[in-house]
Amino acid sequence: MTGNVVAHVVVTPVYEDRIASSRLFKELKLALGRDVFVVAVDDGSVREPVEPSAIAAAGLKGVVVRLKRNVGHQKAIMVGIGYVAQHLPMATCVVMDSDGEDLPSTIPDLLAPLAADDVDVVVAQRRSRVETVEFKLFYVIYRFLFKLMTGRSISFGNFMALKPSAVKRLAGMHELGIHVAACVLTSKLRVTRQPISRGPRYAGKSKMNFSGLVLHGFQAFMVFAEYVLVRVGIACTAIAAFSLAGILISLLLKLFGHATPGWSSTVMGILALVLSQTGVLTLMTLMLTGIVRGNNLLASNYLELIDEIVPVEKEVALAG
Repeated sequence: MTGNVVAHVVVTPVYEDRIASSRLFKELKLALGRDVFVVAVDDGSVREPVEPSAIAAAGLKGVVVRLKRNVGHQKAIMVGIGYVAQHLPMATCVVMDSDGEDLPSTIPDLLAPLAADDVDVVVAQRRSRVETVEFKLFYVIYRFLFKLMTGRSISFGNFMALKPSAVKRLAGMHELGIHVAACVLTSKLRVTRQPISRGPRYAGKSKMNFSGLVLHGFQAFMVFAEYVLVRVGIACTAIAAFSLAGILISLLLKLFGHATPGWSSTVMGILALVLSQTGVLTLMTLMLTGIVRGNNLLASNYLELIDEIVPVEKEVALAG
C-alpha cells in the first residue's frame, strides 16, 4: 500500500446496506473525482456484504475491510481509522456514514477549513434535522445532560475531516471505539465546526432504534467517565454538607424549644440517612475516579477485529 500517493481517504462503516453504499461510492466519484481512496468497513454483514466490485463500478480505488462480527459503527470507524493510520499515513481522511445522510457533495466544504494551520479536525454541524419530535426532545435533553456532567458541548456526529496527524492521534486512543465524537472532544485536537446540510437516506430505514440511540448517548459519557465521576462526587459532598447542616439546625431548634414534639427526631433521622448514603456514594465515586485515572488503557488493536481485507483490483477500478 502506498499511502503517499493518495490525497483523500473516505472511511465509511457499512452494515447490511449494499444498495446505499453502492450509491455512495458513485456519488463520491462525482464529488471528488478519481482522487479518492475508499475504506469500506463491512461491520459483519451477513445478508448484504459489501463487495469490492461496487467500489470498482464507481471508478474508484479502495479496499473492503470485513470484520469478524458486528461490532457497531463506532468500532467499525475505529478499525477504518486504524487502517488509514497504518497504510495511508499521509492522506487526509473523511469519516462518513454510508446511508446518504452525510452528503458527498458537501465534502469539499468540510475539507476547506483543514487548510488552516490551527485546525486539525473539521466536524459537520447540522444546519437542520428532519427527525421525529421524540428524537428532537431526546437530543435536547441529551445535550443538556452531557454539558452538565462533562462541561463539554457535543453537537456533531461521525461526519468529519481529519488531517494525517489527527488520524494518527485518534488511532492511538482507546476511546475511539466507544464514541467517535466524544473521543475527538477529549483528544485535545484543534476542532472547528462547519455548518453542513443533512441529506435523506438513500434506501431503507435506519437500523438505529431508540434503545440503540440511548446506548450510543451513554457511550459518550463513558469517554468522559473521570469528569462525570468527579462532578458526581462534588454533588454528593454538597448534599452531605447540607444534610449535616440540617441536622445541626434541627438539634439547635430542639435545644432552644422551637421544635414541635417528634419533629426534630424525624428530620434528624431522615437527614442522617441521607448523610450516610451520600457519604458511601462519595467514597465509592472517589475510588472509581482513582481507578479510571490509573487505568492507562492502550489503544485497541484493530487487527483483532478484522476477518479479511479485500482490495479493489487496480485495473478493474480504473476501468470504471
